[in-house]
Amino acid sequence: MTDTAPSYSSVLLHRHGAVTAEALDEGVAAHYGAPVHEQRALARGRAVVDQSQRGVVTVSGPDRLSWLTTLSSQVLTGLTPGVSTETLFLSIQGRVEFAPHVVDDGGTTWLITEAREAAGLADWLTTMRFALRVEIEDVSDRWAVLVATRDLRELLPAQTNPVLVWHDPWPGVGAGGHAYAVTEDHPGAARSWYEHLIPLASLETAVAALEEQGYSLAGSWAAEALRIEAWRPRWGADTDEKTIPHELDWMRTAVHLTKGCYKGQETVARVHNLGHPPRRLTFLDLDGSQHTLPGPGATVELNGKVVGRVTAAQLHHEAGPIALAVLKRSVAPDAVLTVRDTVVQGSEEAASNDNGASDDAAGGTSADAPAEQWAAAQTVVVPPDAGSVVGRAQGLMRGPRGGGMRL
Repeated sequence: MTDTAPSYSSVLLHRHGAVTAEALDEGVAAHYGAPVHEQRALARGRAVVDQSQRGVVTVSGPDRLSWLTTLSSQVLTGLTPGVSTETLFLSIQGRVEFAPHVVDDGGTTWLITEAREAAGLADWLTTMRFALRVEIEDVSDRWAVLVATRDLRELLPAQTNPVLVWHDPWPGVGAGGHAYAVTEDHPGAARSWYEHLIPLASLETAVAALEEQGYSLAGSWAAEALRIEAWRPRWGADTDEKTIPHELDWMRTAVHLTKGCYKGQETVARVHNLGHPPRRLTFLDLDGSQHTLPGPGATVELNGKVVGRVTAAQLHHEAGPIALAVLKRSVAPDAVLTVRDTVVQGSEEAASNDNGASDDAAGGTSADAPAEQWAAAQTVVVPPDAGSVVGRAQGLMRGPRGGGMRL
């Protein structure tokens, strides 16, 4: 797994009010001076997000889909051109190493990754070619990802028209998949997500054409808030070197439980059929009185003991401060938790106002600052009894809205 991203700076960072994002979104804007307004516009289908820092790896050749199927957690053989899916490449121990979004155009399979995944994934795939008729290329320096909550192909001029659009299958349960979240009202169902692959050289032209039609730019903070609300896992944010798919409810969209052998399959099958994942993802509603947010890695505590870590937090335009966290499986779903952090993020309200004034100091405080804490109420995403399906009664599982995961 590659820990460093290639150096990149989007041409859109020159826009008035743009504040550069950090971590996975480094190289694009966190916001353009009015993050709450941007998030509302994105949710309503009237804004686009520059994600041109993302990685893009292509696999071409007649053996590409069957070959990728043998290596990954998903059945890609026979994937219909234009149909979106996702897959995981796992370690021998079943831990998530890469998690690309997948779409095929009939001759080439496109793998949309985080910036820090692309080079490592391309290198690893190259070592696995053997004598098969496949060609692998990291084309991240030629393609940009432009994100919206609707398909924009009909609105873009011909010279910028996307080669493909990846439509997020989350939170649907794919063929061979299995859902761990037991709610009948999954919040991800309200989130449509489209990742448009366009030539990087045409990024400004594409955005300008959309702006002429009433669209605006939203930053990565807006995208993250909608992702967190939807309980949507993200590689590098919600994962670490120990993550297995079960912990993040990734079994629903990225794993086919009845496909042939692949690296890590033994762990996937054993935990799903006989055991329980050691950790579980949970959604947190945070106390909003602080006007700040915990940073990634902030501790989640119960009665003074650390029981998990925050993976991502944002201020949602309707729900207020929200977060995803990975907890020990043993944490009770109804436990009221405390989040504690010494390095905090400025909230969207603290970072800017909707008149466009930005605060360059937003995004953190000194590590020497006193710890801040937030009361946190859980909504379970992955329940503590997830897995161990062999011998269970068949039928619809019902339970309280929510669920958590273990560390």
